[in-house]
Amino acid sequence: MAKTARATKPKPWAEAATYLVDVAMGRRPADLVIRNGRWVNVHSGEIIAGTDIAIAGGRFAYCGPNAGHAIGQGTKVVDAGGRYLVPGLCDAHMHVESGMVTVTEFCRAVIPHGTTSMFIDPHEIANVLGLPGVRLMHDEAVAMPINVLVQMPSCVPSAPGLEHAGAELTVADVAEAMAWENIIGLGEVMNFPGVAANDQVMAGEIAATVRAGKTVGGHYASRDLGLPFHGYVAGGPEDDHEGTRAEDAIARVRQGMKAMLRLGSAWYDVASQIKAVTESGLDPRNFILCTDDSHSGTLVHEGHMDRVVRHAISQGLKPVTAIQMATLNTAQHFRLERELGSIAPGRLADLLIVSDLAAMTIDEVYGRGVRLAKGGKLDIDIPPYDYPKTAKNTVKLGKKLKPGDFDIVAPTGANEIRVRVIGVIENQAPTRALEADLPVEDGLVAMDRRNDVCQIALVERHRGTGGVTNAFVSGFGYMSDCAMASSVAHDAHHIIVVGTSKPDMALAVNRLGEVGGGVVLFSKGKELALVEMPIAGLMSDERAEIVAAKADKMTEAMRQMGCSLNNAYMQHSLLALVVIPELRISDVGLIDVTTFQKVDLFV
Repeated sequence: MAKTARATKPKPWAEAATYLVDVAMGRRPADLVIRNGRWVNVHSGEIIAGTDIAIAGGRFAYCGPNAGHAIGQGTKVVDAGGRYLVPGLCDAHMHVESGMVTVTEFCRAVIPHGTTSMFIDPHEIANVLGLPGVRLMHDEAVAMPINVLVQMPSCVPSAPGLEHAGAELTVADVAEAMAWENIIGLGEVMNFPGVAANDQVMAGEIAATVRAGKTVGGHYASRDLGLPFHGYVAGGPEDDHEGTRAEDAIARVRQGMKAMLRLGSAWYDVASQIKAVTESGLDPRNFILCTDDSHSGTLVHEGHMDRVVRHAISQGLKPVTAIQMATLNTAQHFRLERELGSIAPGRLADLLIVSDLAAMTIDEVYGRGVRLAKGGKLDIDIPPYDYPKTAKNTVKLGKKLKPGDFDIVAPTGANEIRVRVIGVIENQAPTRALEADLPVEDGLVAMDRRNDVCQIALVERHRGTGGVTNAFVSGFGYMSDCAMASSVAHDAHHIIVVGTSKPDMALAVNRLGEVGGGVVLFSKGKELALVEMPIAGLMSDERAEIVAAKADKMTEAMRQMGCSLNNAYMQHSLLALVVIPELRISDVGLIDVTTFQKVDLFV
């Protein structure tokens, strides 16, 4: 039976130092000694054969050629058999809620894949529940047996005036959170026009973070590398994960930022940007790997940061360099080099035993000196974390939706009308601003399924206003009568429904109202797949494996409807993200994110 893992934080290095010295000198026995490994040293960039590692009190005490002097009567000894000893992997920027599960379940899913440190930005729950929601996830993170550090969300709502979230965070909220034990910095500052314009809220939040000595996360989702970019950097953000081109990464690093390269479930931005290192020769110390958003199916079936490191190696990086970008570089960026990110004396004993370095074949995972996983399976169990009733029942529709709520009335006398269309870009977060000529039938604008133009609607769900914003979207390829609705709709998290059938659109939205949120797919009046997410309408309270199985069923149902997009659910969830160009939908209307203005549906 798996042992239950509870968060037992090792003593601070300053308090543990004399004990570590005694172990290193052989005066006291280690708790654990791992012998005969190949030490992947991310400080020197070497792989050092014949290395022993001694661990005491959850920290590394000795790293060298022979730890026999640290072995005592109670010391557990593990023979690495010449396998690689790799620091535990760090995800520098991510949103737990995008995995559809709680922090606990996310940890259960990723620990076997070698992730021992995560820097999470809970701005999804913040948009629904505000500061109390952030506190819930903060407290759950503290209870984990690995290092889950929290970035205080910065932009709630993400684009004031262009959307209305379920809550609002202030400068005072940010300043208060900076004193919490597990807050590591400010989450991605998405309001990049606000920073460049010296918006008082943005400037105040950044100042509060800098005064607390913590890291300011960035999010510059624009291709304009002119004055707005320079103004943004001058405002204080220290990293950015929104680049998609090599020149984006180069520009950020030249300005003293860290370029975060992401490989999530639907974002494939590593291959293009890593050329800044492999072809342009930039210093890899300023590059960091992350996932940003990982779907539960990806976590269970493909992996987490091991998947990202493996991919980076396949793009031409030396294995040690790729590992540095997922360990030491991350720790240094968050001012935690003396705690995380390497196998070296004093650091937390987060360690992987890896049999194939290039393939990142992880045999064993240790966190704080305790073996947490072996052979891809958890060695421990993490008790569920109970969310209060206040975190549930957050989907408030205000009315039962009907097919007529999705009618788009054409101008009087029109037989055809040109409309703006949101264009999905596969494997990227940005969208395209497209246009299409659509027929008018009985005074209503009709969809054009043959040319892949179907309907999208955003349904207000925080205050029960009954508000519906209607528009059009292209890229999903639905060929049958169907509709998919989700209460995960970054960042304000209203309900987004995309479909080719108005009756199915109404059924899908109403179903989410019944179950308290999630994602559901209907076709011709029949429910084909459902993932319930009752916690803030964002997260399931079920095990990660169960959620992944339901998500797999959703993916297959979408394919049956004609959708061939890679991880189309993730694309669906971003269609209301009014801080990434070019065209998005919100409860305010259709938003041009190149000008940050509401635009008419009709051209």
